[in-house]
Amino acid sequence: MIDLKSFVRDIPDYPKPGILFRDITPLLASPEALSAATDALAEPFLGQDIDVIAAAEARGFIFATPLAMKLNAGFVPIRKPGKLPFEFHTHQYDLEYGSDELQVHTDSVQPGQRVVIVDDLLATGGTMEACCRLLEKCGAEIVGCSFLIHLTDLVGEARLAPYRVESVMKY
Repeated sequence: MIDLKSFVRDIPDYPKPGILFRDITPLLASPEALSAATDALAEPFLGQDIDVIAAAEARGFIFATPLAMKLNAGFVPIRKPGKLPFEFHTHQYDLEYGSDELQVHTDSVQPGQRVVIVDDLLATGGTMEACCRLLEKCGAEIVGCSFLIHLTDLVGEARLAPYRVESVMKY
């Protein structure tokens, strides 16, 4: 069993003083660690007939495609405004300082399809909550939310209730 935490670099005071940034680029650079991380993200959802893996840009995309391949599912990108060429649903949401918006094609997920949403990090849960709401506009059944890293002190999982939350590493 590979120790995935040994591939996460701590960078203090980034992007601003008082923040401890968890840098996953060493994990991404290691084929062994990246493969183990993908396996760990997939494990809770094996044998559950997942139709679609969805992820918000940009870091969620890194894990979504290999996870989709592992679970024999499709991949649906959730994008920032101005990036989708077809009809789309929009969801605006509040951030700590301001607001943001995400979009998904209206035909990307069919009603009743079973979806897992993946991201690199669960902090306050705002982006993942927005992804869940956006995909529900398409009629998706949200099977779960999967994260490589979960910052437990920020209690993002509370914001995601009643969705199932799975994470590979907790800090």
